[in-house]
Parts: sequence; C-alpha cells; structure tokens
Amino acid sequence: MRGFTLFFMAFITIFAPTGITFCEGNPRVVCIESERQALLNFKQDIIDRSNRLSSWSKNGEDCCKWLGVYCDNITGHVYKLDLKPPSSPPVYASDAEFGVYWRSILRGKINPSLLSLNHLVHLDLSHNNFGGTLIPSFLGSMESLTFLDLSDAHFGGVIPHQLGNLSKLQHLNLGGNSNKLFEAKNLQWLSGFSSLEFLDLSQVDVSKAIDWLQVTSKLPSLKELHLSACSLDDDPSSTMVNYSSLSVLDLSNNYLSPSVPVWIFSLHSLVSIDLSGNAFEGVIPSSFQNISSLKSLDLSTNSFNSSLPVWLFSLNHLEFLSLSSNLLQGKIPDSIGNLSSMKTLDLSANQLEGTLPISLENLSNLRKLDFSNNKLHQDISETLKILFICCSDKLESLNLANNNLSGHLTDQLGHFISLSYLILSQNSISGLIPVSLGNLSSLQYIDVSDNQLDGNLPEHLENPMNLEYMNIAYNLLEGAVSKGFFSSLKRLRVFKASQNKLKFEANSNWIPPFQCQTIELSYWFLGPKFPTWIQFQKDLSTLDISSAGIADVVPSWFWNFTSKMVSLNISHNQLEGEIPFLSAHKLVDLRSNRFSGPLPRILPDVATLFFSNNSFSGSLSSFLCDYKLGEPKLFLLQLETNLLSGEIPDCWLPWQSIRVLNMGNNNLTGKIPDSLGYLGFMFLNLRNNKLTGELPLTLQNNSDLFMLDIGENQFNGNIPKWIGKTFPNLVILSLRSNSFNGHIPDELCELSSLQILDLGVNNLSGEIPTCFQNLTAMATKPDDTDAVIDYFVDGEFIRNELLVMKGRVREYSTILSLVTTMDLSNNNLIGNIPKELTNLAGLQSLNLSGNSLRGNIPVRIGDIKMLESLDVSRNHLSGSIPESLSNLNFLSHLNLSYNDLRGRIPSSTQLQSFDKFSYIGNQLFGPPINENCSKKAETPQNVVNGSHGNEESEGWLEKYMIYVSVAVGFLVGFWGVIGPLFLSESWALAYFAKVEAI
Repeated sequence: MRGFTLFFMAFITIFAPTGITFCEGNPRVVCIESERQALLNFKQDIIDRSNRLSSWSKNGEDCCKWLGVYCDNITGHVYKLDLKPPSSPPVYASDAEFGVYWRSILRGKINPSLLSLNHLVHLDLSHNNFGGTLIPSFLGSMESLTFLDLSDAHFGGVIPHQLGNLSKLQHLNLGGNSNKLFEAKNLQWLSGFSSLEFLDLSQVDVSKAIDWLQVTSKLPSLKELHLSACSLDDDPSSTMVNYSSLSVLDLSNNYLSPSVPVWIFSLHSLVSIDLSGNAFEGVIPSSFQNISSLKSLDLSTNSFNSSLPVWLFSLNHLEFLSLSSNLLQGKIPDSIGNLSSMKTLDLSANQLEGTLPISLENLSNLRKLDFSNNKLHQDISETLKILFICCSDKLESLNLANNNLSGHLTDQLGHFISLSYLILSQNSISGLIPVSLGNLSSLQYIDVSDNQLDGNLPEHLENPMNLEYMNIAYNLLEGAVSKGFFSSLKRLRVFKASQNKLKFEANSNWIPPFQCQTIELSYWFLGPKFPTWIQFQKDLSTLDISSAGIADVVPSWFWNFTSKMVSLNISHNQLEGEIPFLSAHKLVDLRSNRFSGPLPRILPDVATLFFSNNSFSGSLSSFLCDYKLGEPKLFLLQLETNLLSGEIPDCWLPWQSIRVLNMGNNNLTGKIPDSLGYLGFMFLNLRNNKLTGELPLTLQNNSDLFMLDIGENQFNGNIPKWIGKTFPNLVILSLRSNSFNGHIPDELCELSSLQILDLGVNNLSGEIPTCFQNLTAMATKPDDTDAVIDYFVDGEFIRNELLVMKGRVREYSTILSLVTTMDLSNNNLIGNIPKELTNLAGLQSLNLSGNSLRGNIPVRIGDIKMLESLDVSRNHLSGSIPESLSNLNFLSHLNLSYNDLRGRIPSSTQLQSFDKFSYIGNQLFGPPINENCSKKAETPQNVVNGSHGNEESEGWLEKYMIYVSVAVGFLVGFWGVIGPLFLSESWALAYFAKVEAI
C-alpha cells in the first residue's frame, strides 16, 4: 500500500504540471473569463462569411470548447489558437465544395485583444485573407509564443521588426504572402531567435537584406530554412557559414547564378536541398556527392547542360530527385539502377534520348516517375515490362508524355494496381485502349491524348473507378461509344475526347452517372438531335461539342443552363434559332451555325465572343448602345459574315477592353464613328461592307495595331500619312478595293514590321515610292517564332486574311505569319518599277499588274530570293526578260502578259514550266511560246549581233526548211493522185464512176 502511495505521489508530481489537453475543450476545465472576452473582441474584427466561428458566442461560456481554441488541461489558460481554414478541396471539386472553402477563409483584421492571452504559445492564422494589411507590430509583445504561422494570409508591407522580441519562437512562417511582404533593411531582427528551428520567408522580398546568409547561418537551432522566391541574386560565397543543425535548405525560385554557391557543399548534415528555379549553368557540381546523407535534391528549372553525371547515382540514400526543365542530354545511364531508395524520380523536360535502361527494374521503392518531354524512343510494352518488374504494386504516378514512344498498350497496364496518375500523351502509341484499364481502381488521372490509338472504346470497364480526369483527344478512335463505357466512371469530372471519329447516340432520357466540369467532344457525331443529356451536368463549366453533326433548334433550356459555363463552344454545326440572352462567361464560340435574329445580350465578364458565319441580322445599336449589365470586359468580338446592317453606332467608349474586332462581310454602311478609334485595337477588320468617307483621325490612338483591313468598301480620299507614323507595329495593311486616290505616301515606308501591304484596286497615281526598301520585315525570311499575328485564344486561331496570291484570292490563317506580300495592282501608277524593290529579299508575292508602269523589269529582280508569285501584267514594260528571273527557285506563278517585252525567254526549268499565257501579248519567243518568232514576235532590230543574231538566223532557216517541206509534200501528194487521171482516160472514167456510186 505504501508503494502504491509513493507511486501515485510521484505520478502527480511529474505529470500534473504538464497536463495539457489535446482536444478542443475539456469538460473539467472552464476557460478564463478575461481570455474569453479577448477572443470575443478578436472575433468582432473578423469577417466570417461561413459562420465558422459560430461557437464563439456570448452564450458559449466555456471558450475551451470553441472551434480552434485549445486550453491548458489544468489551468484553463488558452495556449493554442489555430484558425486556418479546412483543407482546400481537390482540384476537381464541385463549385459548391469550392464555395464552402472560399467562404471559410477569414477576413478582416487582427484585434490587439490577443495581447490578453498571456499564455498563448501557438498562433496559426495561415491561409486566410487579411487583404494586404500590415502584420500587427503588437504580435511582437506576445513573448510566450513558440509557434507563429502567418503564411499565405495575404499580409503586405514591411515586416515589423518587433517580431524579433519573440525570443522563445521555435517556428516562424511568414511565407506565401504573394510577394506583398518585404524587408526594408536587413534581417538583424532574427538574430535573437536562439531556439528557432523552422524559418520560412518564402515570397518575402529580401533583396535589400544582403545580410540574409550571415544572419540565418548564426541561428544555432535552425533545422529548416525556406527562402523561396525571395529575389535573392547575390552569392555571398566568401561568407563563412555555420549552419550547425540545418537539415533542410530551400533557395528555389531566386536569381542565383551562374554556379551553385560553394558554401552549400560544406553543409554535410543536409537532408533536403531545393535549388530549383534559379539560373545555374554548366555541369552539375560533383561536390553534391560529399553530402552523403542527402535524401531530397531538386535542381529543376535551371540551365545545366551536361549529360547525366554517373556520380549522382551513388547517392543511394536519395528518395527524391528532380532534374526537370534543364538542358541535360545523352542517354540515361545504367547506373541509375543504384538509386535503390528512390521514391520520386523526375528527369522531365530535358533532351535525353535512347531507351529506358533495364536497371530501372532495381528501383523497387519507386512511387513517381516522370521522364516526359524528352526524346526517348521505345516500344511502350517494353517500358511497361521494365516498370512491372520494379514496382507494379507501388508505382503511383507515371508520366512519359511527349517522347517518341510507339507500339501498343497491353493488358499488362492493368497490373499497376496503385497507379493514380498515367500520362502518355504526345507519343506515337497505337492500337486499342486495353480493357484492363478497368482494373486500375486507384486511377484518378489518365491522359493518352495526341497519339495514334485506334479502334473502338471498350464497351465497359470492369470495376468501378475513381477516375476524375480522362483525356483521349487527338487520336484515331472510331465507332460507336456505348453507355456502358461511362457506367463505372461515376467520379468523372473532366472528359476530353475531341478530334476522334466517335459516335454517341443516347436516348432523350439517359442520365449520365457522372457530374463533369469539363466535356470536350469536338468532331464526335452527337447529332442530328441536340444532346439532351447535357442538361443533367449541373457543375459543367467547359463544354465543347463543335463540329458534332448537330442539326437542330437549340432547346430553350440550354441558354439558361449555360450560366455556370466559362467556356462554351458549339461552333461548326447546323444549329438554329434565336438567342435571347447568353448567360455563359469568358469564352463563347457560336461560329458557323444558322443562328438568326438580333445579336444576343451578353454578360459583362465575357472576354471572347465568336459570332461569325451565322445569320444574325439587324443593327448593332441594341447590342452596343443599350448595354446596362455593367462594365463589359470583352476583349475579342468576331461578327464576320452575318447579315448585320445599318450604320456603325457611335457608342464604343464603354467597350474599352476590346482589342480584336472583326465585322467584315456584312452590310454595314456610313462612316467609321469617331468613338471606335479610341479603343486601342490590336486587330481591326471591317472588310467587305459598304462603308464610306475618309478614315477618322481618332484611329491614330491605336498605336498597338497589328492589323488593319478595311478592304472592299467605298472609302475615298488620300491614304492618310499618319498610318505610317502612328502604327509602328503594323504587320498587315489592306486598303484594297476602295476609292483611295492621290500618291502613295512615303510615310508608309516607316512601317518596318509590315509583312502584308495590299493597296490594289484603287485610284492611286504617281510613282511607286523607292523608300519601300525600308520595309525591313519584307527584306528577311519570316520567322514564325516571332509572329505577333499568330494570335490564339484557348487554342483557337482568331486571325485570317484574304490575299490575292498566285493569281487567286486565297484565305490564309495558320501560316499567315509566314506570308510577305505587296499588291499595288489595278491603280494608275506610272514610272519605272523601282530597282530598290529588289532589296526586299523576303518578299513572296509582288503584284504590280494593271497600272501604267514603263521601263524595264529591274535587272536584279532575281535578288528577291523568296519570290513565289510575280505579276506585272497589263503595263507598258519594255526590254527583255532579265536573266536573273531564272534564279527564282520558288517561283510558282508568273504573269508578264500584255506588255512590250521582247526577245527570247531565258532558259530555266522554272520559266519554261509556265504556260504561254504567262507571256502572251508581248514580242517574246522561245519555249513555252514556240521555238521561232512569228512576225509579231520579231526580235527588235537593235538585237542583231552576238548570240541573239545567230539565234535569229537559225530561226529563219528552220522556218524556211519547214515551208519547203510542206510545198514538196503538197506537190507529191497532189500529182500522185490527180496526175494519172489526166494521163489515162480509162482511169479517169473508172474513178468518177466509183465516186458516183458512192
């Protein structure tokens, strides 16, 4: 009994003082009233939209039972306050789940009443939103704190140095505040943290604190240091460091370069190093092998450009290795199999080639493997065989996208029972999608898009799956898809299957088992009736059923159904009906249908709107001028090829966000209103309407204009000189088929970026400006890597242009950035063709036809090396065809007809390949016209000597011999038949009797 008493007394003595509850609230303890009141005061300044702090009420007397409040089990003092929101929802959570999460984020400000919590040691306000306010300096007076986490809480401004008074801190996290926090001077305020073990200042701008290494290295207890995205650009290699306890170092996403700081290699106790996202170059330093305890090494997103170093694979404690997004090259060495502890291996986005080494079979602990975006080539079945041996029961993530893998997917895929993520996109894998895919009950994400998979989809997948994301787009799949295929995909959130030849016909009462956020079925056959099953997708935000063979009136429920959609594409069908109101957001594509009636009203947050190639009619006024739903954010408006009529209204000022406007091919009349010129366009197309007058001066405000096409209208007056002064970035200028008159202004020569100039079919006069040689974009070969006119919105090309090329009107779109052309045809231009035009070596098409140009074709016309089309027909050009024209190897269209050109056509494969109509109406001879000259094509008298004279003599001799042969043949044939009839009367009588009988 005495022994039990002594034991009980010892237990009370040792454990009673440390009696702290780890549950929220304890029925044996009631919180201190002053602390309860402090918490209520704190709550008054907090905006709690989800009522997460509903338990914090005046009626709730025991604050130890309140959410996020932890009390000492003995004294009742609040020792911990944890108010971070619940974990963020998964990527493909429903709108409702995301809504719950966003509402749970606390807002407002921090009340000084927290100072009354004298025993508080743990304060966590992370992942809330305090609106960029300053971190309260009074937190530095809460000297009992050992744990302070204000990360990702949207604080801003200067870090208060009063935090340096928290001498007991063991954990300080100020990271993730979106680069709004910064250190104004230095980090000396950290020097008093003798107990600090964890420090995270990620995304805090400490660029002015050049003492960061000196200060942090003197923190004796520091185990983890996170300085990611801190704008560090200095390598204080000469600084002596003394990180005696440091095991985790994160210097990622800074500007450190060009070599890895040498002091890092002296930290032999490091377990984890993250140097990703810097600017390191050259060979990966071999000194890393001196840190033998290393378990995690991240050198991704740098510029290391060597082969994979063999010594790297001697770090047999490594569990995580990422070398992605560098310039590493060569083959993956067999020694990679030595990394027997490896769990995550990422060599993606390099220039590695060859095959996966068989030694990968030794990586029995492998969980995640990413070799995507390299140049690996192997049969996918061989790849799966290697991975099956090493880790078929453990591998969770496999990414081999964008390599040169081929072969067929086999049923072996179904044995990777732990696989959650499978990405094999952008390869050359063919064959069927194996039915064994249904065995992967853990699979959440699969992407096999952009391959050569063919055949039918499996009729059904055996087991219920956890699949949330499935992308099979851009393959060769075909045939009918059964409803059974979807029956086990109940958790599917994203289904991308565009650009296949699949057919899906569901009856009107079919209800899909899934609730998708994204459905993309472009180029499926879903028609001819509108698919009614779409209305059951309550969380749908992206829908693409373009080019789906639907020919139907859009049901009225659909337009109300789109209110949650941020991307809607139903283009290239045969959909009909009027649209009263479009409730979709961001992107709407209705192109190439049969919609009619007035333009529908849209929401103010729509950014991209494609209405082209329909039958919308009426005026623009109600769409533009009566807009009352808020400030419109519209960036792109495509109204091309409809039946819109009337004048362009003068009410564009509210539409300040529009940068791309295409209203071509309508029946718009009148002048361009002044307000249209104030919008700051990048692309403006008013082609093929009935617009009149002169261009408004307000268009000068569009200094960022890349394309201006007002062709095929009735504009008149002179071409404004300010076009060349105010549009420095102009790439396309088309004024074709109008009534512009006067001279071509020299100011156009200042458009150094111009690739397409079309002034054809006007009333322009005067000479061609010699300064056109300053159009430097036409003087070099177009570079598609620097093409501002290749403009895309969500992958959709939004630019096209009608050009007269090679004698025909053609539409250019995806290769428009590679086109260079000059068309001055059908005007009243006079004078010579400027020899300076031959400096435009990158010009592909030159059309000067239908003018009154005189003189010779420039001798050095062959210097325009890229020329594919040349038309100078219907002028008054004289002289011979320059020999240099035969040097144009790309020339595929030539028209020199109806001029006064003379002489022999130069001999070349190119020039003789054109038919005679390219040369007709001149005085030319030689192939392809003929070998000799007709009287009309007689060589000019001044060309009588030298080789030209010999050719002329030889031509007449050949012609003379032909005439003689014809005459002799006639005489022989005639007298051979008729002669005997004259000589013998009996023969004559017999011959005529026979003729009479016939």
